[in-house]
Amino acid sequence: MNFRSTVSGLSAALAAVVIASGSAQAQKQYDTGATDTGIKIGNIMPYSGPASAYGVIGKIEAAYFAMINEQGGINGRKIEFISYDDGYSPPKAVEQARKLVESDEVLLVFSPLGTPSNSAIQKYMNAKKVPQLFVATGATKFGEAKTFPWTMGWQPPYQSEGKIYAKYLLANKPDAKVAIMYQNDDFGKDLLKGFHDGLGEKGSIIVAEDSYEVAEPSIDSHIVKLKASGADTFVSITTPKFAAQAIKKVAELGWKPTYFQSNVGASVGSVMKPAGFENGQDVMSASYAKDGADPQWDNDEGMKKFYAFLAKYAPDANRTDASVVYGYGEAQTVAQVLKQAGDTLTRENIMKQAANLKDFVPDTLLPGVKINTSPTDFYPIEQLQMIRFKGEKWEPFGPIISGEVRD
Repeated sequence: MNFRSTVSGLSAALAAVVIASGSAQAQKQYDTGATDTGIKIGNIMPYSGPASAYGVIGKIEAAYFAMINEQGGINGRKIEFISYDDGYSPPKAVEQARKLVESDEVLLVFSPLGTPSNSAIQKYMNAKKVPQLFVATGATKFGEAKTFPWTMGWQPPYQSEGKIYAKYLLANKPDAKVAIMYQNDDFGKDLLKGFHDGLGEKGSIIVAEDSYEVAEPSIDSHIVKLKASGADTFVSITTPKFAAQAIKKVAELGWKPTYFQSNVGASVGSVMKPAGFENGQDVMSASYAKDGADPQWDNDEGMKKFYAFLAKYAPDANRTDASVVYGYGEAQTVAQVLKQAGDTLTRENIMKQAANLKDFVPDTLLPGVKINTSPTDFYPIEQLQMIRFKGEKWEPFGPIISGEVRD
């Protein structure tokens, strides 16, 4: 009798375990790269090559995940962040993307940097149905939800930025004579298109355009050529190394144009300081993030968290480098997506949650700028504010401007 009762009790207990286990299985769903204890995230950065100034983004993201892990992870899971160098070379980016997906078996590839590199891996990532999430480039094509449902941008689209400069110019200097220098790749051409679109039928105010290759050691000859056009306004669509060269050369030539510098080349630490603060006075750009060099943010709650993070997890990082601010904001955004995903860590759900961000505000965004996405809106940030360089920092002016892009 006692024996039978014990067996019966054991059977009931076993049944309860099976039911509980089945319930747990129903609640947790994983794709490759996710387990009960961890999440593998892949990343591709130009730690070397002509865009190596951006490499700090990957280092800051690694530091952010180290902080997350020390705090217990996301929903109890630690982040394993695997970051590779592609030297800003598209063929190398393809090689690294394949390695991350096929060998390392990551759940997603997050913040791969550069328009050329992301262009090279976009079809592969979508064919494999692996999230190419929050690409570190503002190329408009990385928000085409219908065509590439596994790719999403993060920062404002370059075309929006170009339109904003054009609108500012038409409102404040409609009879300008404009010279444009742009990087001869998808980044440069995308922002250039936005500028042209913004000018509309006033496109005749452009008197000269010249492009440069990222492999060129110096762009001084391009600046000399553009100055000779007689332009009184200069639009520099450049990445950090070349942006600094341009600001310096324009000053050396004694040219005093109304000067617009694209956001990706407007870092105080990696552009304005190397170019010489005295050479960058009154240069204009547009921004969506707080400037780590500006003491006006010292008492801002979000930036206090950012500075505390740097002090503990990235003490050697330069807070005046816009890429440091960028890496933190992006990492905070992907952490939010993973939190929302809960225990359903499938690649499909990662993209679903990324497309369901509502008024999310990372610590480093300007007041009034919010992240919003939907299944048909893969452009998380679509707001900018004009900024002007004064002294040793950027000063925001004017209203927050929306430049929405839709499929």
